[in-house]
Amino acid sequence: MKNADTLEITTPSDQEVRLTRLFDAPRALVFDAFTKPELLKRWLFGMDGWSLAVCDIDFRVGGKYRYVWKHLKNGNEMGMSGEIREIVVPERLVTTEKFDEAWYPGEGAVGTVLLTEQGKQTLLTQTIRYGSKEARDISMKTGIDGMAVGYDRLDAVFAELAR
Repeated sequence: MKNADTLEITTPSDQEVRLTRLFDAPRALVFDAFTKPELLKRWLFGMDGWSLAVCDIDFRVGGKYRYVWKHLKNGNEMGMSGEIREIVVPERLVTTEKFDEAWYPGEGAVGTVLLTEQGKQTLLTQTIRYGSKEARDISMKTGIDGMAVGYDRLDAVFAELAR
């Protein structure tokens, strides 16, 4: 299963991007893949050639998280931090995000992950709300490809765990 066939990207408002993706995995496992460092490090590193070098999560409402991606060849790093605003295990997660070196204008974004069971599969609906249309549009031009690659990688993790 490849994202080219299964990832749907929409813009429900001037400030939002919505990604919808069906995974062949139970909802609890998909939730864990978004919240447990040992799983996040296996798929959340975007394009090939990068790693998720730092993945610290204080998993509670009001808790902070920190991710640092590192390029394996040139050593460049990209960091992001945020706060966990809402947790409903295993169906909903709301967090803020702010990159160390902002590549889009504004104070960051708020992301909502909603997981819905569909038989033995899980529908991911991820909505990211930016501070402006400009920020949303810049993000759509630069960040979505890495997310799509990560979701394909997550499929491989789920297949491996199912063995």
